[in-house]
Amino acid sequence: QEQTSFPPFILSIIVGEILRLNEDPTVHGVALHLSENAYSNKILNAVKPEKDVDGVSDVNLGRLVRGDTYNCSISPTASAVMELLEKLGKTILHGKKVLLVGTCGPLEASLQCLLQRKGAMTMSCQWKTQQLQSKVNIFLCQIIRSHSATLQITPTPLGEGKSTVTIGLVQALTAHLNVNSFACLRQPSQGPTFGVKGGAAGGGYAQVIPMEEFNLHLTGDIHAITAANNLLAAAVDARILHESTQSDKALYNRLVPVVNGVREFSSIQLARLKRLGINKTDPGTLTADEISKFVRLDIDPSTITWQRVLDTNDRFLRKITIGQANTEKGFFRQAQFDIAVASEIMAILALTTSLADMKERLGKMVVANDKNGQPVTAEDLGVTGALAVLMKDAIKPTLMQTLEGTPVFVHAGPFANIAHGNSSVLADKIALKLVGEGGFVVTEAGFGADIGMEKFFNIKCRTSGLVPSVVVLVATVRALKMHGGGPNVTAGAPLKKEYTEENLQLVADGCCNLQKQIQIAQLFGVPVVVALNVFKTDSHAEVDLVCEIAKQSGAFDAVPCNHWSAGGRGAVELAQAVRKAASQENSFKYLYNLELPIIEKIRIIAQKVYGAEDIELSPVAQSQISRYSKQGFGNLPICMAKTHLSLSHQPERKGVPTGFILPISDVRASIGAGFIYPLVGTMSTMPGLPTRPCFYDIDLDPDTEQVKGLF
Repeated sequence: QEQTSFPPFILSIIVGEILRLNEDPTVHGVALHLSENAYSNKILNAVKPEKDVDGVSDVNLGRLVRGDTYNCSISPTASAVMELLEKLGKTILHGKKVLLVGTCGPLEASLQCLLQRKGAMTMSCQWKTQQLQSKVNIFLCQIIRSHSATLQITPTPLGEGKSTVTIGLVQALTAHLNVNSFACLRQPSQGPTFGVKGGAAGGGYAQVIPMEEFNLHLTGDIHAITAANNLLAAAVDARILHESTQSDKALYNRLVPVVNGVREFSSIQLARLKRLGINKTDPGTLTADEISKFVRLDIDPSTITWQRVLDTNDRFLRKITIGQANTEKGFFRQAQFDIAVASEIMAILALTTSLADMKERLGKMVVANDKNGQPVTAEDLGVTGALAVLMKDAIKPTLMQTLEGTPVFVHAGPFANIAHGNSSVLADKIALKLVGEGGFVVTEAGFGADIGMEKFFNIKCRTSGLVPSVVVLVATVRALKMHGGGPNVTAGAPLKKEYTEENLQLVADGCCNLQKQIQIAQLFGVPVVVALNVFKTDSHAEVDLVCEIAKQSGAFDAVPCNHWSAGGRGAVELAQAVRKAASQENSFKYLYNLELPIIEKIRIIAQKVYGAEDIELSPVAQSQISRYSKQGFGNLPICMAKTHLSLSHQPERKGVPTGFILPISDVRASIGAGFIYPLVGTMSTMPGLPTRPCFYDIDLDPDTEQVKGLF
């Protein structure tokens, strides 16, 4: 956005960060990316001259003016311009008039100085100048670099454009209605990026840029989660092995070794002693019984719930056997891999509020039970500090932007079907501070109202304390046709004619799913605006029909959107509807009371949200619920792991299924994240690759390093 100066608190944050980088020996240069109207001497001169990559400080500019080019940093942009001009001929500049158009600040000063040293006469003007200077020999124009490039109903396997609507909406608010806004998105997993759905950067003219970085490694947060998760998994199995092959004395000598003649407990070991009721700090004073209690976790291998993870769809890792090498001395067991974004550490990243809070949550993660039925945690294994170190950078949201320059925070990436499916609490809170009073933060929740939205309200809102103003429900004509009885939609296969030709009856029949999604949102007392994501094959009659039915079904408004083809301009009507809805009185409420028994909370979600007649617990699920209740975890919210392709547990049942019994096959606990998650039916936490994955279309041009085929 154009602005003449930063607010004082933003200015102090920027200067503080620059001063920190100045003193960081691992940082060798600092480059500032500022809008042309936001130059501030306080910012420019905060950079140490020796780290001033762009030569923007008064010290470097002064040295340049005096001709001391060997002891100053010169703007790389200015140097590149001079090099290009000199390639046209050594004497091309001498005696010439050069007009600098659109340059400003330090870049303008650097160019003028360098050009004048080559014998040129320089003049400057802005783009808004009505009539450019005549008799000018060379025009130098500053080019602004550009890139070409929430919540949905029960979706098709292709996705219905939730991220695209999120981006189109904030572009409309900020660039077209001049309302401060921020989008908060999840980082996409490489599972769907190389599997079926592709990336999650939006599309068309409603897109986060740079799209390739967004959809791939970005700043490595998911890799950090994978490393932390698997370190803990390795610690669990290694501890079982060492306890099964060593005496108490041998374990104690290795866990508390003598180093340089001194034997002492580490801080995390002292914390374990305190939890055990052993108030001693000298390793030499523990009794044999105390040593045994300290060194033996006595993990019951049959109760291990902590799995290894990988950010790739790999169905053959759903059940594996580990420990088959001779070096593991006969200790082998069945295990599995989950997709990385299903890790509890990902959920913790999305729900944490600070480094201290994250470290505490990491320590609380339950990995198994001991042979007495008590929970064993990451803190018991002594790995909490190491996990926090691996996650220390991942806690920081990544700032990106849309094609129209609206800011976007990308942070965390839990799936909504097998996790809680929302971007981070930290990103939301920082964004709210930045947009100020009257601004909007648009934060996404995965899949439909039955999945991401229910968890957003019952889990994320409880953690953050934030109350949402509006629900934006994304619908498409093709998804409604599918729910109205249309043929199966398969990723990679052409859509059948029912989806590309007008069929009002299919649309009308499928609107039952949209009506149910609106009703689910209304359970929480928040106004609903339906955003109909329009495709080129949708007829005007189909679009009008959906909007009319949505409004009749209780939506505050229903608006067709064309942001994919028109950018923010195509979502202005949606933005206006959202602003109006946000001004309404809000009667937000949670769906259930946390003090209710675990079974009752599961039943409320199944009946009120999914429309089930009742629930059915497997013996394993019943046993786990009983165990978690006895361990004191009964007052946690519920995070259902359920298919996103149907309101029921059966993906093939479209529309609004009724009369079904919801089967709960297993129940697990994410104590660090702070929820209990039941597995519904045959729900898998490791997706598989289809016959023709997206990776067939992804390629790299070795000459330009341009990535092709990502979407």
